[in-house]
Amino acid sequence: MHTSAASPLLQLDGVQIAYGGIHAVKGIDIELYRGELVSLIGANGAGKTTTLNTIAGILPLAGGEIVYQGEKLRYLPAHKRLRRGIALVPEGRGIFTRLTVEENLRMGAYSRRDAAGIEADLERVYAMLPRVKERLAQVAGTLSGGEQQMLAIGRALLSRPKLLLLDEPSMGLAPLVVEKIFEVVQSVAKEGVTILLVEQNANLALEFSQRAYVMESGRITLSGTGAELLTDPKVRAAYLGEIDVVA
Repeated sequence: MHTSAASPLLQLDGVQIAYGGIHAVKGIDIELYRGELVSLIGANGAGKTTTLNTIAGILPLAGGEIVYQGEKLRYLPAHKRLRRGIALVPEGRGIFTRLTVEENLRMGAYSRRDAAGIEADLERVYAMLPRVKERLAQVAGTLSGGEQQMLAIGRALLSRPKLLLLDEPSMGLAPLVVEKIFEVVQSVAKEGVTILLVEQNANLALEFSQRAYVMESGRITLSGTGAELLTDPKVRAAYLGEIDVVA
């Protein structure tokens, strides 16, 4: 956990995002400290994916600032953010379906020039994701949903991220596969990668996260530790499927 003296790795300060005439995000403040796993939960359409895409540089800022390692990111393009250590695993995985598994992984390292470091990182990813290693020569589009999600995470790790943005990693996957994906997410966090997780399964997200933010209609309405929000009556009623909570 962070100390008050530490400065945030990532800070969203009054961030506003608009596209297609819609004001999707309306002035949010978020802080992430090094080594934290923080989740962003909320209903569909709350602005969660929009927020991740804006941090990654895919969508522009309409107001406020995004500060990463003390640097304002407003005018920094997506590929330069990736080089500075910000990697996004998008909703729907975004793998290259016609390339092999190994080619997909190596695409994650496309901006790197350290051949020995890339090979070492591939071995680390293989150790963490043995199912992916078994399928290196397979065309990625023929993998199961869970294997594609693991591949997408592995590819992001090949960019050597300091900050990993994970968008709906459990979407459409069977419970046992989801459990495996979250074990991988935990392993990545233990290696010191800071993670901002958007996840529809609020229960799971809060269980795994040190801290969390609740987003409603483009605003942050609640924040706290994962444990605090798990027991918050409002959160339980809105996101954990419980109507009445008995104290």
